[in-house]
Amino acid sequence: MANLFVTKPLAAILGEAAETGTHTLKRSLGATNLITLGIGAIIGTGIFVLTGVVASGYSGPGVVFTFIIAAICCVFAGLCYAEFAAMIPVAGSAYTYGYATLGEIFAWIIGWDLVLEYAFGAATVCSGWSGYVLSLGQDFGIRLPPALAGVPGSTFVQWNGHWELLNMALQDKLALAHINPATLPQQHGVFNLVAFLGIMFATTVLIIGIKESANFNSFIVVVKVAVLLVFIGVGGYTLVTHPELLKANWHPFVPPNLGGFGHFGWSGVCRGAAVIFFAYIGFDAVSTAAQESKNPKRDMPIGILGSLAICTVLYILVGLVLTGLVNYRHLGVPDSLAVGMDATGFKWGSLMVKIGALGGLTSTMIVMLLGQSRVFFSMSKDGLLPKMFSAVHPKFRTPWISSLTVGLVVATFASLIPLASLGEMTSIGTLLAFIIVSAGVWLLRKRSPELARPFRAPWMPLTPILGIGFALLMMASLPLITWIRLIVWLLIGLVIYFSYGKSHSNVQKAQTTASSK
Repeated sequence: MANLFVTKPLAAILGEAAETGTHTLKRSLGATNLITLGIGAIIGTGIFVLTGVVASGYSGPGVVFTFIIAAICCVFAGLCYAEFAAMIPVAGSAYTYGYATLGEIFAWIIGWDLVLEYAFGAATVCSGWSGYVLSLGQDFGIRLPPALAGVPGSTFVQWNGHWELLNMALQDKLALAHINPATLPQQHGVFNLVAFLGIMFATTVLIIGIKESANFNSFIVVVKVAVLLVFIGVGGYTLVTHPELLKANWHPFVPPNLGGFGHFGWSGVCRGAAVIFFAYIGFDAVSTAAQESKNPKRDMPIGILGSLAICTVLYILVGLVLTGLVNYRHLGVPDSLAVGMDATGFKWGSLMVKIGALGGLTSTMIVMLLGQSRVFFSMSKDGLLPKMFSAVHPKFRTPWISSLTVGLVVATFASLIPLASLGEMTSIGTLLAFIIVSAGVWLLRKRSPELARPFRAPWMPLTPILGIGFALLMMASLPLITWIRLIVWLLIGLVIYFSYGKSHSNVQKAQTTASSK
């Protein structure tokens, strides 16, 4: 029986990193590109939606503490990612790190697990993206028929002269107007054309070239960061000129507990951190572009930790301003930042926030799809997946078949399947990756202390221990059904591994050849 725990030699991995030629990925990304990739992945649904949700349901203005706690949880894993990415600058991220330290079976598990973070994460984000596109289109009189605007099972009602998706926000509006949705004309979605086209557009950008993708992402990042800065600036000015708002909305800053764990108070702040953790998912995607970085030994730690630091500062400022402008009890809506802008009196605020959210979700989709295609590329090069996934386009120097396959699958999911619960699946998949990366850094420090490490995670072994511990705490806060889905997903992956991957593994073949001599 093949050794399931065989590791891929570091010499072989570093040899792949040093390869050049038309069959290899193009090294064209600098530190700035990597930082914007990280920001592009992080700033999305979390900041535009979850800030208000967590403030209204868990922590009140203390949402700023939830951001800080969640960031601290991510920092320890981020330091471990930075050490690995600088030392092993190849595509594949946690999959490659697990292969080098924990063995092939763990590498497969984490590679399959990353599908939850990247592919399903992109599909989930695209669902929100399509909603913003449809909303902006309606602002300019452009409307799609309901059959092409939603997934099967979604319901649209005719209200105010046009069709709108019957979600919680619309139900609240109808309730305030004393209208029963059942009394309105209804139609159902069949195929979300906007979501499908959005994913395929992002896929096309990725196939054309990594530099072009990074430049496009950088442009979008500039737009959405500018929107957040305008929100912070306009909102901050309003609070300075109307200090009575702070007195009314920031007291108490951490609302008293209502009698149960997690219902405000400091327990609510802690539970809110587990919920808002989703807002930080994505910084680890920077490591999947290590093989396309010009100087990964220097730039990968800058990209990973720099994007995490910048986003944390922006999150804290947005949380402070938003809860100062609007009482936290009124922020449990999908468009809380738009509500905050409305409170400033600037009528163009809602449109600006929609544009910023659309940009945020677009760049998140691109980086998620980039991460998934690079993981498949690495798994294919190792023989665990069919060779076609490691084919590099001779002109664009990108893994075009991997990108196209991932894009088609994700586009199909986003356009046909309701993905309401996949946010939790994305979170648990990410946390499992954090655990494996943190354990891998610790193990490699003990096993091979002599290896050159351009960046060294500090406070060993405390850093990986805390990375593992915080990730386990976050996972423990997720519902049981999410754990069951994770186990089922991993079992499906193991069936694929034992039926194909194990017998085609390059590392297994090399070990068999060596032992037969």
